[in-house]
Amino acid sequence: MLELLAQYSDSSQFFNLFNYITFRTGGAMVTAMVLAFAFGAPFIHWLRKKQGKGQPIREDGPAGHLLTKKGTPTMGGLIILISLQSRRCSGRIWTTPMYGRCLSSRLGFGAIGFVDDFAKVTKQHHGGLSAKLRLAFEFSIALVAALAMLAAEWIATTPDQAHDVMGFLNALMAGEPLTAVALPFIQGWGVQLLALYVIFAMIVIVGFGNAVNLTDGLDGLAIVPVMIAAGTFGVICYLVGRVDYSEYLGIPHVAGVGELATILGALLGASLGFLWYNAPPARVFMGDTGSLALGGLLGAVAVATKHELVLAIVGGLFVLETLSVMLQVAVFKRTGKRLFLMAPTHHHFEKLGWQEPTIVIRFWIISVIFALAGLATLKLR
Repeated sequence: MLELLAQYSDSSQFFNLFNYITFRTGGAMVTAMVLAFAFGAPFIHWLRKKQGKGQPIREDGPAGHLLTKKGTPTMGGLIILISLQSRRCSGRIWTTPMYGRCLSSRLGFGAIGFVDDFAKVTKQHHGGLSAKLRLAFEFSIALVAALAMLAAEWIATTPDQAHDVMGFLNALMAGEPLTAVALPFIQGWGVQLLALYVIFAMIVIVGFGNAVNLTDGLDGLAIVPVMIAAGTFGVICYLVGRVDYSEYLGIPHVAGVGELATILGALLGASLGFLWYNAPPARVFMGDTGSLALGGLLGAVAVATKHELVLAIVGGLFVLETLSVMLQVAVFKRTGKRLFLMAPTHHHFEKLGWQEPTIVIRFWIISVIFALAGLATLKLR
């Protein structure tokens, strides 16, 4: 569709706009937002009819949740995913297909989350898939996504060797920029991981998918930091995809990756539409369906742009939430005592008596600070 519209760019100033990533990113954002607003309400009504009692609430969690959140349907992340995946949305009109096809993590992780949410609703228990089974599926999907994105980068830089499988495999072993990790505040490509980069990329995608999933515990808490991270990486994608800007800033240039900005624009728009229904008091929860998919998508974008470590800064809130769970488990196993009143940390503050809107808004502020720090790494090199 995009190629068809671009054919008229020489004869029309309007159609020439489709050659600009910035215009298409804005178009993708508006399109996805309108779609999310349009079918959000009827979809939530359908979820209420199908799910009955809604998402099960943990009995060992904050007492107020049993009163305020009981009966709220889950799987609301489908509002975002459908808006992103629709044939009339950004993936079909506003962007070229190369990197769009590579971000299979969003659909694969969304499918895992859907199965997990379905099991919870069906059993009316907060436990879904077993952790081992879920991680096995996640790492399998991350492997496919990592190889697909590396192949897309390989094709973008060597289009004449697009079907040379052995050439691609040799590139993974040869120490080329294809398998390098850029370091914040340092110019150039940084650390060369060779074929181990594939494993590193898998850990980034799986890790961030689960980090967003752990953060999704209060109304609106996860979706706004996701939007902030998406907007930040939209800028990073655009800069990394431009030879002139990447050379000026001293950051790695990845051919063709600027197109990912349109997908992140669509994510931002779809998330705005979802937030309308997820704002306190939430009419629908994102569920694992949404949180795993969005986290996996952001992780995949970080891999594609070679800014995996910057993602840890931009998504610092998600990292802190994950670390709180890891520390809680480690300390409890070693000492039998709890480091936090409850993990992740947003529940710790609830136990301290903070009101839910206070926690959510302050966590949003923290997300903005981390995003600004992540953007600063582009210039401070």
